[in-house]
Amino acid sequence: MDNLLNKITLSAQTEILNECVRKETPLADVLLQKGLTYDSLRYREYSDVMPKNKTGELLDNKEKMPAMVPAISFFSGAGGLNIGFEYAGFDNLVSIELNEVFCNTLKLNFPKKTIIGPPNNVGDVRQHEKISALLEAVIGSEKPFDGVFHGGPPCQSFSIAANQRFSKNSENFKRQGFDDEEKGELLFDYLWYIKRFMPRAFLIENVAGIEYCDDDGKIKIALDELATLGYEIHSPKIVNAAYFGVPQNRMRWLIIGFRTGKSIDFPIPNDYMTACYETFNRSLENVENHLTREHTAESVSRYMQLAYGTRDKLGRVDRLNPYIPSKTVIAGGTKGGGRSHLHPYSPRTISVRECARLQTFPDSYVFTGATARQFTQVGNAVPPLLAYKIAVQIKKGL
Repeated sequence: MDNLLNKITLSAQTEILNECVRKETPLADVLLQKGLTYDSLRYREYSDVMPKNKTGELLDNKEKMPAMVPAISFFSGAGGLNIGFEYAGFDNLVSIELNEVFCNTLKLNFPKKTIIGPPNNVGDVRQHEKISALLEAVIGSEKPFDGVFHGGPPCQSFSIAANQRFSKNSENFKRQGFDDEEKGELLFDYLWYIKRFMPRAFLIENVAGIEYCDDDGKIKIALDELATLGYEIHSPKIVNAAYFGVPQNRMRWLIIGFRTGKSIDFPIPNDYMTACYETFNRSLENVENHLTREHTAESVSRYMQLAYGTRDKLGRVDRLNPYIPSKTVIAGGTKGGGRSHLHPYSPRTISVRECARLQTFPDSYVFTGATARQFTQVGNAVPPLLAYKIAVQIKKGL
């Protein structure tokens, strides 16, 4: 295993860690003095079993199709859906995003596209008339819109993982769903724009937990209303991205609606789940967003005892098993902003770039802002490869 080359011995590592604890010296400083990095450190245990299905797909290796179909991106975030649709041959004319840091990332990576959001203008989709006016300034007022809408309304209100960050005694632990005053109704704001502009097709993406919050059937009622306007709407599908080439367990809830008179099929899943083995065997030379956290000697001493797939209970971080899909990438940070998982071969948390690879972002895609906010952008995104496969099917139907 190439990853285990250039590791120091366990005895040398233990000596360094003990010295740091005894002298209260930062481990990062000692490693630097010795010409080592955190990737020079090792776990006690490794497995040499090769994954059965280790071959993954990379958007980096795919050629973008010619941009033939216009698209509008809602709740664009860091651009996961945007990337997938761009590679599939869509022209994302406008991206709408509320968060200024996310907007900066979109502007950096899509410099020629229109970004509706701060600091230049409002990106709040709840302000229907303002956003509509900004949209019409780009795409015109003629309706129906001869293109596609895609968007994933913020999902924290419906997410199990997002709410498990809190203590079980906290009022935030229980999913608020549609009762969340700030984010619970954004799905219906998105549907308002679909009714206003009548795109040829639309995609709605969210966490699987959204269905469990719809006790009153509000989603079905809203979709039935769209059906009366001429849309054919697929029944919601819950998919695991790991069956679509993404090296990560990530459950998503998807709806496709279309008014083309032709069926749009969902992409066919693989008959296997993609392992994250190859993600951690790729070179990290000359890539952006690969700043790793400087752990203490005490933390590394705990981490190095972990077997694949087990958790450090104090730090609440898991050592990834490279022979199966990664655990879900979450919106973590470097200092109190959440947590990322532990690298399978080096006793440290993984970097933004490594998280982005698990999400299938191309290496050429750069994230802006503080490291903690970069983790947030990556963790909140739709895996671009999954978006690409859905977008290909939508384009076929159009």
